[in-house]
Amino acid sequence: MHHSQIDSDIRKLIAEGTVLPAHPLALTAERRLDETHQRALTRYYIDAGSGGLAVGVHTTQFAIRDIGLYRPVLELAAETAASWTQRPLAMVAGLAGPTRQATAEARTARDIGYHAGLLSLAAMKSASEDEIIAHCTAVAAEFPLVGFYLQPAVGGVILSSRFWQHFAAIDNVIAIKIAPFNRYRTLDVLRGVAAAGALDRVALYTGNDDHILLDLMLPFDLRDNGVTTRTYFKGGLLGHWSVWTASAVKLFERCKAARHKDSVPADLLALDARVTDCNSAFFDVANNFHGCIAGCHEILRRQGLMQGLWCLDPNEGLSPGQKDEIDRVTREHADLSDDAFVAANLSKWLS
Repeated sequence: MHHSQIDSDIRKLIAEGTVLPAHPLALTAERRLDETHQRALTRYYIDAGSGGLAVGVHTTQFAIRDIGLYRPVLELAAETAASWTQRPLAMVAGLAGPTRQATAEARTARDIGYHAGLLSLAAMKSASEDEIIAHCTAVAAEFPLVGFYLQPAVGGVILSSRFWQHFAAIDNVIAIKIAPFNRYRTLDVLRGVAAAGALDRVALYTGNDDHILLDLMLPFDLRDNGVTTRTYFKGGLLGHWSVWTASAVKLFERCKAARHKDSVPADLLALDARVTDCNSAFFDVANNFHGCIAGCHEILRRQGLMQGLWCLDPNEGLSPGQKDEIDRVTREHADLSDDAFVAANLSKWLS
C-alpha cells in the first residue's frame, strides 16, 4: 500500500497535523483484555476531538504481541471507531520487531484498514544505521510509515541526522514522531528531513512529552549553506495525550493558532511548564519512566475509564512516591484535566 492510496481527507489530516493519542490497553484484574473499557477509551478519544488513534504502540504495551492480542486489539479499535463516528480518523498501527515481524504486522494493519504504521526500532539496537534503513525500506514497501525516534530510557536507539535524512528519503514515509526527549536529537531529525528535501511530504509530529506545547508553537529555523528553512511540528502523537484528551485538543488548537503570529501570549508559553509538570508525574520521571504506562492508567482509573491500572507485566505498576506526585499535579493543575467532560459522557461510552 502506497500513501497515495490513503483517503485524501485522511492524508490531508495527517499532513496538516492533528491530535493522535497513544491508545492504552484496558485489562481486567486477571490481566485479560477488558473489551468494555477498551471500547470506552476509543469512544472517549473520538468524542474528545482527536484526529485519530495510535494503537499497538508503546502505550498499548508491546507485550500484546507475545499473547496473541495484536490483531484483536487493532481490530477492536478500528471497529469501535467505524461504528462511533463518520468523520475521518487517521488510524496508526504500531509496528515492532525485526524485519519479518514488522512487515507481517504492517500487512495485518493494512488488511484491517489502518492508514499507516508507527515503526519502533527498539529491536534493531545492534544493527548499523544502514541496516536499519534497509529494515525501514522493507517495511515501507508494505505500508506507509510514521518514523519513531523513541527515547533510549524506554528502549529507543540513538540515531544521527544522516540516518533521518536517509529515512525521510524513503518514498512511503509520511510522518515522523520525534520523541527522544532531547533537544539536540530533536534537531537532528529536523535537519535530516530538511536535508532530504522532504519537509513538504513528511509531517513532523512531536512525541516529546516533556516539551509538548513549545514543540507545537515554536518555529524551527534550519540553516544550510547560509539558506534558512523554517519549519513547524504539525501535530502530536503522544502517550501523554492518552489522558485529559479533551483538554489536550483545546491546547493543540491554541498552539496551532499561535504558530504564525508575531507574538505568542506569555500565558500560553508558560503552560508548557505546567503540562510538563503533569507529565513528570504521569510518566514517572523520578524513577526513569518505570511507571509511565501505569501512571496514565491511574488517571484513567480515577475517571472510570479503566477498572484498574494493571499492566500485562505484573512487575509494571506505580513506582514508590508516584501516586503522591499524581495527587499533587491533579490538585495543582486541575484546570488542565477533563474530569467534567468524562463524567458527563462515561455512561454512554461504557454502554
